[in-house]
Amino acid sequence: MPLSARARKLLLLVHIAAAGVWLGLDLVLGILVFTAITGDPTGAGAAAASLAAVATWPIVIVGLVSLVSGVLLGLGTKYGLVRYRWVLVKLVINVVLVTLVVLVLWPGIVNLGDAGRAALAEGDAPAVSATLVFPPVVSSTALIVAMTLSVFKPWGRTRRISRGPSA
Repeated sequence: MPLSARARKLLLLVHIAAAGVWLGLDLVLGILVFTAITGDPTGAGAAAASLAAVATWPIVIVGLVSLVSGVLLGLGTKYGLVRYRWVLVKLVINVVLVTLVVLVLWPGIVNLGDAGRAALAEGDAPAVSATLVFPPVVSSTALIVAMTLSVFKPWGRTRRISRGPSA
């Protein structure tokens, strides 16, 4: 069902805003991770304690807003959800990133936040794994790829699946 021009523009605004907020949260996550790894004990503890506030609900919510608004745009515009390869790739990126946040990042970040609060209370620096650098780098890169696909709309249409012999 095609969207009206007003509904399409509103959904597009929501979609772009959600992607921008998501990228911003990833950048904040990267700064907090860097501070937690390299900072003095107080700064590292505060950064580790703050990570859960950024890398849990906020990222999941903007990821889901981006996903829902993108699906609605796909269903209500000429681009469809699987009609064009660039739209399909963006859909896969979004689903993968939200899934990774919920299943992989969230549990570790919550534990790190607890460790950061405990380290602050004791005046020590928390033990922060250097592998935490990868989530904000990978997510930011994937989001920039998705944004680039939206602007340049590369590739063409996906192949149509044959529906049997024509009459």
